[in-house]
Amino acid sequence: MTKAFKYRLYPTRKQVKRIRETLTTCRMLYNNALEQRISTYKETQESLTYYDQANALVTNKNDYQKQVHSQVLQNTLKRLDTSYGNFFHRVKERKLGKNIKVGFPRFKPDQRYNSFCYPQSGFRLTNDCRRIKLSKIGDVRLIYSRPVEGKIKTCRVVRDVDQWFVVLTCEQEQPQVTKSTNPTVGVDVGIKTFVVLSDGECVENPRHFKKSEQQLAKQQRRLSRKVKESQNRNKQRTKVARVHRKIRRQREDFLHKVSRSLVENYGCIVFENLNIKGMLRNHKLAKHISDCAWRKLIEYTTYKAEEAGVEVRLVNPKNTTQICSGCGELVPKTLADRIHCCPHCGLEVDRDLNAAINIRSVGITQSYAYGDLTSTQGYCVPEQAKSLK
Repeated sequence: MTKAFKYRLYPTRKQVKRIRETLTTCRMLYNNALEQRISTYKETQESLTYYDQANALVTNKNDYQKQVHSQVLQNTLKRLDTSYGNFFHRVKERKLGKNIKVGFPRFKPDQRYNSFCYPQSGFRLTNDCRRIKLSKIGDVRLIYSRPVEGKIKTCRVVRDVDQWFVVLTCEQEQPQVTKSTNPTVGVDVGIKTFVVLSDGECVENPRHFKKSEQQLAKQQRRLSRKVKESQNRNKQRTKVARVHRKIRRQREDFLHKVSRSLVENYGCIVFENLNIKGMLRNHKLAKHISDCAWRKLIEYTTYKAEEAGVEVRLVNPKNTTQICSGCGELVPKTLADRIHCCPHCGLEVDRDLNAAINIRSVGITQSYAYGDLTSTQGYCVPEQAKSLK
């Protein structure tokens, strides 16, 4: 089991310069290696592997690459090799009939290359964990906000607009957790009300993007007036990115709190397996659906549930809103109908609460509804370390 711990870095100006130079060197190596793969295949119809490029790197380092830790450079080539592996995997899935974008690996501009990694060595915590020593960079001040759990395996330095972070990936033993005895709950997600639970509890939609939309538009208008490739434009671009970062952090903080509350209060949590990608084709609601980040809520709840002995289930969303939770009859509605009124049994209740009750019922009655249900057997978070603030 792997878990990642994220900490804020406060490098000096000299250290910031060294980190930026390291990022630039890794980015140029990535782009050059990608160009080499493309040209070699065009000329010889043969593909270069990671080992071919890594062996060539040992003898062909330039002066800039000699200023960067060797394993950081190797990890950059590994990163490109992973991109190629994902590309071929998507090609194979496309041939099987899946409607997905293939996406050939792209050259990275400066704004799209924001991290480098020490995969094994070249880093260590020092000074009672108040600093971290990074090879070729120096002793960087660290805010040790929570203790590291497990054995540290990798260290990744990340740039977030104008701030710096370090992500320590740790290997832990799989904990023995006891299954929770708390009740089962159905969760209906929406736009008007973010979450409605089958027991009647509601969580209002905070609409983080809408609240910051005017400020974002103001900064974007200023950006559009700046001369391209000027220093003023670069400064203004950073201001726009800060607004986006604030919105993202507000959203993630809210989702962490909601998912933690669900895991602590319930033993089995049932969500709808929504086709969010298809729902985003509705251009009248796409912005609000994206702002809600329902899929991220499910991911956060799932990984928290694994550690708490809680089960997360996904069920087929078909007719969960239309069916009456009292008698089971089908009662058609439009999006404008916010109250469920059943002509068969006389039940009158909020449509979202009716859907949440139906979701809970389907999750209980069907042990494997719409695919595997449990967080550990069915719906899976992508296989990567989950960052904990």
